[in-house]
Amino acid sequence: MWVEKLARFGYAAKGVVYAIVGVLAVMAAFSVGGKTTDTKGALETIAGQPFGKFLLVLVAIGLFGYVIWRFVEAIKDPDNKGTDAKGIIARIGYFGSGLIYAGLAFNAALLAMGSSKGGSNGDSTQDWTAKLLEQPFGRWLVGVAGAIAIGVGFYLIYKGYSVKFRKKLNLSELSSEQEKWAVRISRFGLAAKGLVVSMVGFFILQAAYQYDPSKARGLDGALQTLAQQPFGKLLLGIVALGLVAYGIYMWVEARYRRIKTT
Repeated sequence: MWVEKLARFGYAAKGVVYAIVGVLAVMAAFSVGGKTTDTKGALETIAGQPFGKFLLVLVAIGLFGYVIWRFVEAIKDPDNKGTDAKGIIARIGYFGSGLIYAGLAFNAALLAMGSSKGGSNGDSTQDWTAKLLEQPFGRWLVGVAGAIAIGVGFYLIYKGYSVKFRKKLNLSELSSEQEKWAVRISRFGLAAKGLVVSMVGFFILQAAYQYDPSKARGLDGALQTLAQQPFGKLLLGIVALGLVAYGIYMWVEARYRRIKTT
């Protein structure tokens, strides 16, 4: 089924992006080059490699595949989330995730075509926060966005802790030792991703409370904040390795996820 192939390709492409973010941050933590960046920065890194434009085309196609899969999950409900409050919230989350990664896929496509607009010029988190604050009830809208991000972050941490993601994976092809490590790495990755998403949500809440878009920070800002703490390089290194692990978790999803399209 073409939707399943797009979904698997999408998980793989998303994994590449987060693995690059993590590797660059690990390098920064150990002072061997690298930098703290976000997903758009990862795309720019890909663009600077040999055959970068070709690789970006593949990433863009994969991310668009992931977007389509998220919309399928939201609309067709192949996992039978249902129409009760919990199910509706989950499906709205899938749709929102699709919109977010549609923007990233569009950026990858622009960079592949050589457009400078695809780069991470400025802080996109601060940009959209500023635009929202200008709207009627803008402070409330930004506050809700921050609260949702914190909730998503906590859910990812819980998802890793509870190992609920294991139910959606068919790891029967792996040995018991391989399966054990796949689950361990996935849990570590989910915890790290949940932590940085929660931090981003907290920064957005600060922007709403102080009515100051400069307080909002994205993924790169969250990593920079970790680096500025006591034992910052250690903290950054651990979380960065966690983001690499999250990328690996996405590759595990790409290969072993049970995907129902109807």
